[in-house]
Amino acid sequence: MSKDHILTLSCPDKRGIVHAVTGVLAKHDLTVLDLQQFSDPDYSSKFFMRVHFGHADETTHLEQPFRELADDLKMDYDIVPKSHKPKVMIMVSKTGHCLNDILFRQKTQQLNIDVPLIVSNHADFEPLAKSYDIAFHHLPVNKDTKTEQESRILELVKENNIDLIVLARYMQVLSPTLCSAMSGKIINIHHSFLPSFKGAKPYHQAYDRGVKIIGATAHFVTADLDEGPIIEQRVTRVDHSMSSKELVEEGSNVESQVLAAAVKWWSEKRVFLNGQKTVVFN
Repeated sequence: MSKDHILTLSCPDKRGIVHAVTGVLAKHDLTVLDLQQFSDPDYSSKFFMRVHFGHADETTHLEQPFRELADDLKMDYDIVPKSHKPKVMIMVSKTGHCLNDILFRQKTQQLNIDVPLIVSNHADFEPLAKSYDIAFHHLPVNKDTKTEQESRILELVKENNIDLIVLARYMQVLSPTLCSAMSGKIINIHHSFLPSFKGAKPYHQAYDRGVKIIGATAHFVTADLDEGPIIEQRVTRVDHSMSSKELVEEGSNVESQVLAAAVKWWSEKRVFLNGQKTVVFN
């Protein structure tokens, strides 16, 4: 696996893309181990591809041919070692099941990520962070300190070379400035099945409406609250006999699963932004 790499690319759709890309790999005596592709003629007229290839100690010899190919195809592309661990900042408020789940999965190597720090507007989970030997930054926020607090968040992103911010039930609305600075690099868990029951206490709203299915949505964050491109959604059945507390408990399980799946697929270079939607090779 240490010699395997992941190539991801997107470009305007046209004939011959797969042939051209795999031709470069074949010319350099590399093997395609897995290839997934998607052409989107109706929505964006773009082509997306993920290639797992091997076996190479390094890929500097591919830089020139892929730059030339990118110029020809107007292609955005990236090549990373399959073993690469992106750096993830987790942000949380006072509800910790998603945070705890991600940390456990990372510790047990179910998630191939590095978590150098946790940021929270409350101090509740500092002991949990210490138990995993992860730096904890308590950054309280109110309407008067929001700009200063988010500036510090961006400083921490730069200082720690953060690739992705995960909002693990971070119950603050991010400013358009922060959303723009980290565009396509923030994943949030919305604790209801979008687009229903936005805002506070969605499970209580669902209980009041007598729903039969509840769920959760992991999505990229944009300046439009809870309306960013969706990465993953899952649901579970409930019934009339369940209390609002039981709905919250069921929902918490789904939230943890959905957020972990979104982070896993992102870390494995399986998630592509496609306008207001995503392409996910899972």
